[in-house]
Amino acid sequence: MTNERIEKIKSAVKAADHIPPEKKAELSAVLTKLKPAIANLEQTHAEDAQNISRFVEASAHKAARKEEHSELKTVLGRLKQSVQKFEASHPKLVASVNDYSTVLSSLGV
Repeated sequence: MTNERIEKIKSAVKAADHIPPEKKAELSAVLTKLKPAIANLEQTHAEDAQNISRFVEASAHKAARKEEHSELKTVLGRLKQSVQKFEASHPKLVASVNDYSTVLSSLGV
């Protein structure tokens, strides 16, 4: 996950008026943890890492919108499924994705 992509995601979250400041900070922190975890996966599973990056980006942008979040639940489900097979080999990635999903869930999505 590139710095540019992370910054783009963080900007979308930061601009979301409906997300409380403390949740924005939590999301930013989790995104910061996700970056190296995805980069580590990318060394051996580049395509999977790209897919996970796309799911993270899509879910963040959907959460940043005020509209209905039904699509967000689908994207988060796909994100979780995409990391399940790496539970043993990349536990930090799985933990970071779980933390990310938990923060988004605490937003009521």
